[in-house]
Amino acid sequence: MKKLFLRAALMAVAAGALGAQAKPVVSGAGATLIKNATVLTVTKGTLQHTDVLIQNGKIAQVGQNITAPAGATVIDATGKFLMPGIIDPHTHMMSDATNEGSLSVTSMVRIQDVLNPTNVDIYRALAGGVTTINVLHGSANTIGGQNATVKLKWGDPVESMMFPGAPPGIKFALGENVTRKNQNQIVIPGQPTTRRYPTSRMGQEEVIRDAFTRARDYKATIDDYKARVAKGEKNLVAPRRDLELEPLVEVLEGKRLVHAHSYRSDEMLMLLNVAEEFGFKIQTLQHGLEGYKIASEIAKAGTGLSSFADEWSYKIEAYDAIPYNVSILMRHGVTATINSDSDERIRRLNIDAAKLMRYGGLTEEEALSVITINGAKQLGVSDKVGSIEVGKDADLGLWNSHPLSVYANVDKVFVDGKVYFDRQQDLAQRDQKAKERAELEKADANQAPSNRRGVQPVLPQEER
Repeated sequence: MKKLFLRAALMAVAAGALGAQAKPVVSGAGATLIKNATVLTVTKGTLQHTDVLIQNGKIAQVGQNITAPAGATVIDATGKFLMPGIIDPHTHMMSDATNEGSLSVTSMVRIQDVLNPTNVDIYRALAGGVTTINVLHGSANTIGGQNATVKLKWGDPVESMMFPGAPPGIKFALGENVTRKNQNQIVIPGQPTTRRYPTSRMGQEEVIRDAFTRARDYKATIDDYKARVAKGEKNLVAPRRDLELEPLVEVLEGKRLVHAHSYRSDEMLMLLNVAEEFGFKIQTLQHGLEGYKIASEIAKAGTGLSSFADEWSYKIEAYDAIPYNVSILMRHGVTATINSDSDERIRRLNIDAAKLMRYGGLTEEEALSVITINGAKQLGVSDKVGSIEVGKDADLGLWNSHPLSVYANVDKVFVDGKVYFDRQQDLAQRDQKAKERAELEKADANQAPSNRRGVQPVLPQEER
């Protein structure tokens, strides 16, 4: 038992040393006053030598010479930059399962059921100034599973990370990811081995049209039942609940947002046309690397687009990608964002945003908007996050220099007014963990067999 404890302790310290994975001491439960910062509001310009007061998890005041309430934590931010927490509109971080690829339509499955709150990438994303993410189902299905909008509260239970009031969403996917997946053999016990339908782009369009035809009929059945109940009819039998079609009915009713993986302009245009046919809206085209080709059509549909900054040529669909995609879309009136789709790149979204000042001539405020307020609009939470305004959630990042600089580091990150990342605390923890590890490595139980005073390693018994 002693050996087991020592080994477990060593493993825990080793884990902590890789990016200070231990939960930080969450501070700021009361009021916090950030003084004399350069405040990048995103929506109301840049404010020099400005204070921001946080109370009850909200931005309570923005201005100069704010008086700290009694007992408030005061942070001197002279020479530092305060900006809204970064929002990543497309990631699969935290999810222990990404694709339910067995069916063409898996609208019944939910990413929130497989979120892992102990995933260390949460902490690393916070270290890059990220506070909100859109965790999407994968792109193996024409209509995939339901997404989860999450606040990165590292160390808290997953229930407290779910963004309160965020509209529910669902993932669609077009193109190669779906058709390549369908080339695999699907093995179902008791049934012939077969390839999953569809295996072509025209089949994908039919799957969407078929699914929404069934959803429309299901909605009509429910509406009829409710109407008859309202009239006082007796002995009615309620329609059988359909977990596959319920989310699609919510889409038809405008209650669930559609986030659609897409690359080619012809496919995106097809999806916009099908959505118009059935009377619903595509909230965002995800990736959308050829969006610039149909920028006017995307703007007319009121659809947003979330793209990479400059990734291209990693597959055939990405050959026509250009780094001007986001800026062209924005000039046409499209709400556009930059996303990571990566557990690592998520830490550098500020630099991806800065690239758009070079590729397309975005202003500083416009570049910041593609990782803040625009993402909040795409996720339906712009009334709560995405800019520094009184009354909004205190999801903020305090940087040691301008966040669009490659030399910038995050000093502190607030989520709902509490500090979930502190750079100084992080560095202090690393020293502490290194010392603790060194001590544990000296323990006899943690020595290699050849170093344990001639004791030979014990070989496991043969399985019987």
